[in-house]
Amino acid sequence: MGNGVWTGRWFRTSLALLHPNGKHVSWSMVCGVMLFGLGLISLLTGHVASHLEWYSHRLHRRTLSTLDEPIDIWQSQYSKYYYGCEERGRHFGPAVRERKSSGYLLIATSGGLNQQRTGITDAVVVARILNATLVVPELDHHSFWKDDSDFANIFDVNWFITYLAKDVTIIKRVPDKIMRSMEKPPYTMRVPRKSEPEYYLDQVLPILLRRRVLQLTKFDYRLANNLDDELQKLRCRVNYHALRFTKPIRQLGQRVVMKMRKMASRYVAVHLRFEPDMLAFSGCYFGGGEKERHELGEIRKRWTTLPDLSPDGERKRGKCPLTPHEVGLMLRALGFANDTYLYVASGEIYGGDETMQPLKDLFPNIYTKEMLAEEELKPFLPFSSRLAAIDYIVCDESNVFVTNNNGNMAKILAGRRRYMGHKRTIRPNAKKLSALFTSRHEMVWDTFASKVKACQRGFMGEPDEMRPGRGEFHEYPSTCVCEKPFMDDLSQDGTRPKKVL
Repeated sequence: MGNGVWTGRWFRTSLALLHPNGKHVSWSMVCGVMLFGLGLISLLTGHVASHLEWYSHRLHRRTLSTLDEPIDIWQSQYSKYYYGCEERGRHFGPAVRERKSSGYLLIATSGGLNQQRTGITDAVVVARILNATLVVPELDHHSFWKDDSDFANIFDVNWFITYLAKDVTIIKRVPDKIMRSMEKPPYTMRVPRKSEPEYYLDQVLPILLRRRVLQLTKFDYRLANNLDDELQKLRCRVNYHALRFTKPIRQLGQRVVMKMRKMASRYVAVHLRFEPDMLAFSGCYFGGGEKERHELGEIRKRWTTLPDLSPDGERKRGKCPLTPHEVGLMLRALGFANDTYLYVASGEIYGGDETMQPLKDLFPNIYTKEMLAEEELKPFLPFSSRLAAIDYIVCDESNVFVTNNNGNMAKILAGRRRYMGHKRTIRPNAKKLSALFTSRHEMVWDTFASKVKACQRGFMGEPDEMRPGRGEFHEYPSTCVCEKPFMDDLSQDGTRPKKVL
């Protein structure tokens, strides 16, 4: 029932009660009743109005990607309403001490830096699920990158152990007395991908309790995407706080950032995955004729189980990474001027300078870590993961982060940038853009640009792109992103408001 109708009935009923026989009542009594009624109406409607304003604002923000209003290419106007919130709940118990734990959990990660990062993050959560003591994870030395760096060469191991001390007990190595007391070597097993916590409790915990030391191998994406909120927040504490790079990596990364900011007040970081092996694996064609088909075809022979793919079909499905030229066209169409400063993070670009030249023509101010830190970079050159860590820092600190392919680094950084206040993050809507790039010569530039902007709505890193349960948690950490009341960015004492999501 509407508040106005309810109040009107209350007013008539009150008059009837004051004088049930319908006789004349004093004017002062009528005025008193009217004033009281008006006060009540004001109270009720004011309360309703404030709620209508709040919900209207939330609705506007929830549907902002569907509006025709222009998008600010440098930052989201709604980012200030969101912040990272990974605090443990009151009922999230303390870490189990080593002597009372279920045993020692050894983890062998897999892949490059960012794939290993997901494995480390999930290893901490699995140790928590099993009430196990986690041994600092081992990094993959045998992958394509052939990097023999250990955990302590890339991450601040003491910080890692200390920061997570309330969540999980972590040690650097299994105690010698435990190893000497074992009749058999540590039991080794590989769990299925995306395993639920129940799998670890049913299948892994009994072995851990029996053997005391257990190693899980090829540990990448071996834990389910959707977990309860407290475990998801633990993932965020690990990924966004505990996994801090070593001091030499952090210092060099920040020096590169400062050099970029000295040249321009703001810059765009572009992560280009355009290495020969990556292109060969994709099964796509990039316009290089028979030479390209032969070269990438030879590389594809490394993977005997790869299916035969249709290059045109893969492109229509949005499975092909954008070329450097296509990335440049997308950015110019979105509104980035040719004097924009670009930091390019990449490995070996297939085709080298010839492939990169169209991007340089569109954006002459292009820099890499090799250009900005040539001498300082030399000690890092033999270690691909340490080089990737420097790129990670410079990309994370950028005003805008752009990727040409939704790989591991793109996902990890997209999630981090959402957690850190929805810093502008652009990923190409490759499925729709592919048709535009094919037909771009058939339309004038303004038409092409307008269509690119339309395609990219929903792919610009706006807050409403992230919904609970959508996509990989490492890319969409919705549990760890909270929303501020719009009318109160900061409380009177300058602190952040309480969580509202």
